[in-house]
Amino acid sequence: MSPLSAPKAPIASVAPIAVVLKGYPRLSETFIAQELLALERAGLDLQIWSLRHPTDRAVHPVHREIAAPVAYLPEYLYQEPRRVLRAWAQVRRRPGFRAAWRAFRRDLRRDPTPNRGRRFGQALVLAAELPAEVGFLYAHFLHTPASVTRYAALIRGLPWAVSAHARDIWTIPEWEKREKLAEAAWAVTCTRVGAEHLADLAAAPGKVELAYHGLDLARFPEPPSHSRADGRSAPVRLLSVGRAVEKKGYDDLLAALARLPQGLDWRLTHIGGGALAKHLKARAETLGLAGRIVWRGAQPQEEVLAAYRDADLFVLASRIAGDGDRDGLPNVLMEAQSQALCCLATEVSAIPELIRDGETGVLVPPRDPTALAQALDRLMRDPDLRRRLGEAGSRRVRADFAMSGGIAQLLRRFVGAPRDDAAAQ
Repeated sequence: MSPLSAPKAPIASVAPIAVVLKGYPRLSETFIAQELLALERAGLDLQIWSLRHPTDRAVHPVHREIAAPVAYLPEYLYQEPRRVLRAWAQVRRRPGFRAAWRAFRRDLRRDPTPNRGRRFGQALVLAAELPAEVGFLYAHFLHTPASVTRYAALIRGLPWAVSAHARDIWTIPEWEKREKLAEAAWAVTCTRVGAEHLADLAAAPGKVELAYHGLDLARFPEPPSHSRADGRSAPVRLLSVGRAVEKKGYDDLLAALARLPQGLDWRLTHIGGGALAKHLKARAETLGLAGRIVWRGAQPQEEVLAAYRDADLFVLASRIAGDGDRDGLPNVLMEAQSQALCCLATEVSAIPELIRDGETGVLVPPRDPTALAQALDRLMRDPDLRRRLGEAGSRRVRADFAMSGGIAQLLRRFVGAPRDDAAAQ
């Protein structure tokens, strides 16, 4: 059992913390679940507030271990109008309501969308229904969860902080990032490139801290011995785990697979949901690849772990989407490397912070199916190279990307978080 696995006595000096999430639980956000469990077991009293109800039919084992109570805000205001109106009546006379209303009006002038109004309505409910003992608010993601958190914190007169990741950093306007960073007590983010970007926007750059999510290595067994398949004597088993969305580059991966020599034998397993799944399956049919690809959809972590251990090569063709969305540091790469599975990925965002090209994996330029196909061809034909890179990747992940470091950083922040008892009443 890892040190983070043993529950600690509650930290008496830290008031209960409301954690605001976009959706909970989510199979694609294992990193959030493992963080919540680790903080809970370190002695923090957490309450989860979710902007959306779950849509995944399964959960990860870690979700079943989290004891924090979960409350759901109105996903759409028209669905619970009485709850929203009751919240407004309850909080409109609070000293902080006018400041929150002014902030919302400024935001609405610059972002006149229904989404902005929905976030203020959710914030009214959050501010009204937060228990009096809550002393701090913590949002995962700098976009909509941080908006709800910011407005509610203003109403209640409470401090708040944010953990920023990928899409939320790169797809919201700079004015919004600047203002949220100015008001937040602190911010953490999981990539060096993201931390540098946010620090450049922050009036006080010291508010922004790099904190890698890392892995709870107690959940990942020692790596297996992967097969020596070379595409001639036996098919090479490729694996990719990621949502079927533009930034994951699955169109590029399919184009690369179509460029491989006909005599090279391979099979691809894809794990993940996503809006582009039907399009990708149709594209695979058009390219004549459908018979070699298995689309498994979203899967719980135990199934994903089994897939890592069974595969020969992991591939992720991430790229920057048309709206600026991009990966941060995909946890799936760390998970695959923990199992000594050789990883082929692209030079996007923070991926080079994890994978050292030619040392702990292979990197190719994004949006370059030809380069990706050449790397696939080389790695599939050379099981010794895959083994060497996979073992080096596993050693680095286990040495430098354990979850304990990031959790220690968060605990230092939370334990030092201010508490205003008068404002919380």
